[in-house]
Amino acid sequence: MRDGEQSPWIALTLEQKVQTAKLLDEAGVFQIEAGIPVIGGYEVETIQEIVRQKGKARISVWCRAKQADIKAAERCQPDIIHISTPVSYAQIYSKLNKNKAWVTKNLLESVQTALDTGCEVTVGLEDASRADITFMMVLVARLKESGVSRVRFADTVGVMTPSQCGRAVKDLIQNTGMDVEIHTHNDLGMAVANTLEGAKQGARFVDTTLGGLGERAGNCSLTELIEAADRLYDFGITRLKALETQKQFFALIEQKN
Repeated sequence: MRDGEQSPWIALTLEQKVQTAKLLDEAGVFQIEAGIPVIGGYEVETIQEIVRQKGKARISVWCRAKQADIKAAERCQPDIIHISTPVSYAQIYSKLNKNKAWVTKNLLESVQTALDTGCEVTVGLEDASRADITFMMVLVARLKESGVSRVRFADTVGVMTPSQCGRAVKDLIQNTGMDVEIHTHNDLGMAVANTLEGAKQGARFVDTTLGGLGERAGNCSLTELIEAADRLYDFGITRLKALETQKQFFALIEQKN
């Protein structure tokens, strides 16, 4: 609902997004990332409507570590405010033109603002696959002390192999005790494999999109992940429900065209 819509040629109407959220909810998806509130206007209206019509799924919204983003998120009344921040030196110094100390201070201030809304707060470690693991461990420990419930380990540029991904997730969990969510991109065709390995090493939450939609080569596909997990590890997951959800989603897109 957020990363998936960053695919080329994918732009859904309010009605399509609300219906997609219902399909995901009915399929048993635990959490739906509904959008980016700071965009304003139509995006906020859409998120608010998804929140109004939600069933069992928890609704989260995506924010940068900026006060304006969090204030916009609060207006949507989601279950979860997700705050994303770059953690690799490449992005800290080149994208933000800041340093590690600034990122830590700014993130902790943003987290406190989000916690003050009464929402659950999770944090995304953007470009974690190229970040210094020691810096991430120290940062995650601070986040846990602050009341953050979960961190998202993001292979933002899609460069990890399964062994690298599993090792990083395992190290992060063992050294911080924090719940970890795995978020992968498919640039090297390893999104599903990386997600499975991250889950094997302790990640309790996995990010997927319908059909593997997402920026560049896409994200981890919901149906492919379920198929692989069931066949390899006998999870006993109902594959047909996920497949039917995906078919209905693409039928919605075709209706627009």
